[in-house]
Amino acid sequence: MTQQKPRIGITLGDPNGIGPEVVIKALSDNRILALFTPVVYGSAKVISHYKKLLNIEEFNYTQVRTKGQLAHKSINVVNCWEETLEVNAGKPTAEAGKAAFTALKNACEDLKDGYLDALVTAPIDKKMIHSQEFPFKGHTEYLTQFFGSQDSLMFMVSEKLKVGLVTEHVPVSQVSSLLTKERIETKLALMENSLKKDFGFVKPKIAVLGLNPHAGDNGLIGQEDEQVVKGVVNDLRNKGRLVFGPFPADGFFGSASYLKYDGVLAMYHDQGLIPFKSIAFDDGINFTAGLPVVRTSPDHGTAFAIAGKNQASESSLREAIYRAGDIFRYRTEPSKEK
Repeated sequence: MTQQKPRIGITLGDPNGIGPEVVIKALSDNRILALFTPVVYGSAKVISHYKKLLNIEEFNYTQVRTKGQLAHKSINVVNCWEETLEVNAGKPTAEAGKAAFTALKNACEDLKDGYLDALVTAPIDKKMIHSQEFPFKGHTEYLTQFFGSQDSLMFMVSEKLKVGLVTEHVPVSQVSSLLTKERIETKLALMENSLKKDFGFVKPKIAVLGLNPHAGDNGLIGQEDEQVVKGVVNDLRNKGRLVFGPFPADGFFGSASYLKYDGVLAMYHDQGLIPFKSIAFDDGINFTAGLPVVRTSPDHGTAFAIAGKNQASESSLREAIYRAGDIFRYRTEPSKEK
């Protein structure tokens, strides 16, 4: 770790969503500038547009002219495109999707080349960013390939609750066929390693949710929990790992059983994210575990319905910045244990 403050790259996300607004609001907090060197990837013109639209006067920054030469006492802005982008707050457009990808690509290249210490990504519109260059379902899949990882874990993180997903952005109709013993074992290993390396848990205790209602009711409601999930849990328990389940998801969250565990593995997207956002929407963030780099994001989307209306809360984006810095420090100064 260098003696300088961690350099946190922050992409603006879709210029027509709430990304620029929450980035400006979060970085207006002087505590962030005291702890980190923020580097915003997007466009100074887009930032100026939203400053005026939102009537935010006190937001000063330095434009980066030479790659890697940052002002460590200022917010830095990297202009990722030269052409003028028409900003239409609240309206998804192909031009905005292209701009969001350009900012993301530039930030990832700088992170890979060592000009950044961590990356925070503001929300993208998955349909508008989709192209030949971005044939992915979201940030997680793109980052996993870009940084050469065999696999990764979408890990929703707050102080009280940490939820990882076995399957991510896939139709519910495909979930069952994707729940193999190998896939669940891989995701559990990614979660366990991340809880140790990124959050300081010495021997993390992990709960595994069942796929079906009542975790299958001993095979009465589907066979996946009996034949696949339970077998993985038992094998790992026999090897001395603190893995428990499968638990019925409704009762598990309804009874606050999640407070007894360091991590929770959900079988599919909504099974994990609905309770997570209900419990930790304001302070929850999305972390991509299993990458050689640190990447976080807020736990919300582009929210086009309120874009440009000065209604978006920056709390999750701010937390994502703090978490990125914390995880970077855990990886470079692994002295804390839980």
